[in-house]
Amino acid sequence: MADIAISHLVKTYPGGKERATDDVSLNISDGDFTVLLGPSGCGKTTLLRMLAGLEFPDSGSISVGGRDVTYLPPNKRNMSMVFQSYAVFPHRNVRYNIGFGLLMAKKAPEEIARKVAWAADLLQLTPYLDRLPAQLSGGQRQRVAVARAIVMDADVLLMDEPLSNLDALLRLTFRSELKKIVQDLGTTTVYVTHDQSEALSLGDQVAVMRKGSIAQLGNPLDVYDAPADRFVGGFIGSPPMNFINAAVSGDGDTLVLGEQRLRAPSILRSFANNDVVLGVRAENVSVDTTRSSGDIPATVLVVEPMGSTVLLTVDVDGQSIKVQAPPTFRTEPHETIWLTFSPHTMRFYDGATSMALEAK
Repeated sequence: MADIAISHLVKTYPGGKERATDDVSLNISDGDFTVLLGPSGCGKTTLLRMLAGLEFPDSGSISVGGRDVTYLPPNKRNMSMVFQSYAVFPHRNVRYNIGFGLLMAKKAPEEIARKVAWAADLLQLTPYLDRLPAQLSGGQRQRVAVARAIVMDADVLLMDEPLSNLDALLRLTFRSELKKIVQDLGTTTVYVTHDQSEALSLGDQVAVMRKGSIAQLGNPLDVYDAPADRFVGGFIGSPPMNFINAAVSGDGDTLVLGEQRLRAPSILRSFANNDVVLGVRAENVSVDTTRSSGDIPATVLVVEPMGSTVLLTVDVDGQSIKVQAPPTFRTEPHETIWLTFSPHTMRFYDGATSMALEAK
């Protein structure tokens, strides 16, 4: 079993004024693929390095399979790591690079050959085993790095932004291949990225980090659909979630957006006569060129044809938001269009704390 229990990890670098990780706790089940997602400097790589044994915490603990590994050196943890840089030996061929860890572990030559052949076949590297890294593409070199990690039969596979050096198309292709490989292996995996598309597509669970802490942990679709606060909603999504200042009427039945009035969802009845922030995804706003009852007028600012959709930037009572229209939708800047918000896709946040509102 390779379940991971991270408890109250605190790490401050020498000379640092803020904690790199601030009382982080996280449980990862055996075989799960967990993604640490967040902007630069949020603490995700520091957390991964403490898992690997490349950094030690000031306080807190890490256990793997019930074994305390908090202060063990990397070679005592039975973990493999794929780095952001390929970290391959340029003067050694692919075969040697894949088997290097096994060689250092003093495995028998026949076992090394068998495992290298297996990993090369899995990563589609068999034709390139005798080539040097300089003779490979970036994607092939990254495959070598992954192959080198998986041959070790490690309890935990750690990946630090392994796709960030690949171009967009290759990253998309390799992402799906990587997910299938990890699923087939069943290895507990912790993956660091700042790319929300990678996080949503790869992870069994996503931990969104901010300023050294976990802002939200959950299933990728749940995190996307119901952000715990405005930071998460604004970080995840392309475009990110729209936030619109609003108010709840005194009787709790009406949501007031400037001059517009909407029927308030039942969750807002507990927040009568309060200011709130409405959060809604661009794809959850319906658009039309003609008005229907309950629609909200919006002035078109920018039209961006995206192929499968048309992305519109519109003004709603002095607030700019993004909406997605069908590819056949036609409009021009300065025109008035009409928006419909579906009640079940609207999320609400406290104007002061930015936290999601919950029914009282």
